[in-house]
Amino acid sequence: MKHLVEVEKGCEGVDGRPSVGPAYRSVFAADGFPSPKASLESCWDIFRLSVETNPKNPMLGRRQIIDGKAGEYVWMTYEEVYDIVIKVGASMRSCGVSKGGRCGIYGANCPEWIISMEACNAHGIYCVPLYDTLGSGAVEFITCHAEIEIAIVEEKKISELLKTFPTTTRFLKTIVSFGKVTTEQRQEVEKYGLSFYTWDEFVLLGENQQFNLPVKTKDDICTIMYTSGTTGDPKGVMMSNESILVLIAGVDRHLECINEKMDSSDVYMSYLPLAHIFDRALEELFIYNGGSIGFWRGDVKLLFEDIKMLKPTFFCAVPRVLDRIYSGMQEKTSSGGFLKKTLFNFAFEYKLRNMKRGFKHEEAAPYFDKLIFSKIKEAMGGKVKLLLCGAAPLAPHVEEFLRVVMCCHVLQGYGLTETCAGSFVNQPNDMAMLGTVGPPVPNIDVRLESVPEMGYDAMSVIPCGEICIRGKTLFSGYYKREDLTKEVLINGWFHTGDIGQWQPDGYLKIIDRRKNIFKLSQGEYVAVENLENIYGLAPTVDMIWIYGNSFKSYLVAVVNPNQESLEKWAQQNGEKGDYSDICANSKAKEYILEELAKVAKSNKLKGFEYIKAVHLDPLPFDMERNLLTPTFKKRRPQLLNYYQSIVDDLYASTK
Repeated sequence: MKHLVEVEKGCEGVDGRPSVGPAYRSVFAADGFPSPKASLESCWDIFRLSVETNPKNPMLGRRQIIDGKAGEYVWMTYEEVYDIVIKVGASMRSCGVSKGGRCGIYGANCPEWIISMEACNAHGIYCVPLYDTLGSGAVEFITCHAEIEIAIVEEKKISELLKTFPTTTRFLKTIVSFGKVTTEQRQEVEKYGLSFYTWDEFVLLGENQQFNLPVKTKDDICTIMYTSGTTGDPKGVMMSNESILVLIAGVDRHLECINEKMDSSDVYMSYLPLAHIFDRALEELFIYNGGSIGFWRGDVKLLFEDIKMLKPTFFCAVPRVLDRIYSGMQEKTSSGGFLKKTLFNFAFEYKLRNMKRGFKHEEAAPYFDKLIFSKIKEAMGGKVKLLLCGAAPLAPHVEEFLRVVMCCHVLQGYGLTETCAGSFVNQPNDMAMLGTVGPPVPNIDVRLESVPEMGYDAMSVIPCGEICIRGKTLFSGYYKREDLTKEVLINGWFHTGDIGQWQPDGYLKIIDRRKNIFKLSQGEYVAVENLENIYGLAPTVDMIWIYGNSFKSYLVAVVNPNQESLEKWAQQNGEKGDYSDICANSKAKEYILEELAKVAKSNKLKGFEYIKAVHLDPLPFDMERNLLTPTFKKRRPQLLNYYQSIVDDLYASTK
């Protein structure tokens, strides 16, 4: 496998443990993993050294609002940010929060978020992101579980935090607003004996007090990041300074090896939640390189307007954002008239064919890039050179489309909070990597562990098994949950719960999820995530949730249909009504079942893996109904609870 080097042999199962395949690492780490710079001991050093190197470089920017209209980005330099960070850190200390204390940060990405984070880093205070998309009660749970002493909160989130009173006032002593505070809010907070400050008040609070910065080590915890999970309470993932430092060293090596090394001229659009490790790690990487971070206005409808104004060089996204770009481009092309559509399709196929033959994206069709595809790049500001997708799988047809039309590298990655985000990433100009997450980043070892009950064998000709990761990027454990830590960290290997399959050249493909398995009444096991990936290939399907009752012998499903495809079918077949009416139409359900059966047949699925009944929901699965995690993974217990009556009806109707 040309992208990997073997560091340990595989072995058969012993003492009740399953067999494991060989351990591999990136070929970019064939001579050893890159070490962080000797001068880096903590995340604070990342920022401090960047200030010394790039004092006048723009660091944090937001759009200036004049008379209600958004104008240019206005920037604070690295040294200006440093001065505010020192003041905010002194204010935290004056409130009694010191090394090892907990600071909650609750709100959308903005300069105040980063400033608060760096103030925590300066004084060895645990930064604990709060976010309500983890589900109702999550803010209260995290505040109490982490014993947060001070919360720094976006103005519009203050009311949400106040809903956790009086339970959280056992721990909370100070609240700080990113902006202003109303009289009513101040009265409510002070009623419980807490201090409440506007941002400007807080910056000045510790101005005349001197606090020495404590010594910080690589082993010190810098953040407790709560993960959504799909069941139970959120888990507090403890990340050390070393985890982030080693991650940065590995990603920096990887970018250098693919000739995309980052520097102080690079610009990043900050809109993915800083409460997630994906964005937190990326912004630490930009700060390490002295780059500039511009913030969106917090409105998804205005995101691309902000992007066009900022002109980022690196753009990171989750699949839902890229799906929206893909759908918008497809719709625009389809409505552009016969000539325009024909020209676009010809240019697309021509460039795709050349890219598959091995041409770099910039050499595959330079004329068509200039004539057609450059307009798409201009919509993203015109300077994007690398687009990275993570957090959830990106559909292969969307990835292929974007690789052709974006005129930049489009790469898919994979990682978890527990592995400090990026563990795998595609490489540029290699179309064989489509549908995979590429080889590992050069800071971890990886192996597959067999899962016999699901039929996955890490020692087979095509190795499949649970993805296990080892390295210094791994988390330090789940906060106050040593029992859960022991379940997933075994002999230094973190068990991800994801099922991977090695491809011949050393790329990894995510094919299933270990716990997403159930047994039907006839004794057959069903790996549901793998099936959902297969059925998701149907052009008529946007999302699908499959369920199998262990007392039944067949599967049923809830489908979010592709609206354009279903409405086109209705028009061609004389079916009347709006989109919701069509979804309720029995003929439409029959049509979707037929399309799913075609996919099942073409992928040689077994009889018990065919879907026998389907419900069409015009409303996509969402976080608002608690059906998806913040990273768009399905919450299966919640989906079953929400659709229970529908599932019962589906089984009853197919007796």
